[in-house]
Amino acid sequence: MHLVQILLPLYDNDGQPFPHEFYLRIRDELSERFGGITTYMRSPARGLWKETDHTTVHDDIVIYEVMTAELDRDWWQSYREMLAAVLRQELLIVRVSEVELL
Repeated sequence: MHLVQILLPLYDNDGQPFPHEFYLRIRDELSERFGGITTYMRSPARGLWKETDHTTVHDDIVIYEVMTAELDRDWWQSYREMLAAVLRQELLIVRVSEVELL
């Protein structure tokens, strides 16, 4: 079993929020394809990283998670690239972990 997480920014590079409908569409697409989804939207997570030695950047994000028995890496790569293009992001994090159900 695999747990796939998508870290989605709430704002574009100019600080403008993305439309709420965008997140609903992604939720519905993933729920339909994988049979369910967990979304962490009420309290946005805040990411911080050093862009240079003197500059720290932050980003408010929501996290979408799906569980899948089989990992289709080609599909996920294409989906990540599509989301990155729509959100105008140089890098969009989609990460996967193997999960053992107890």
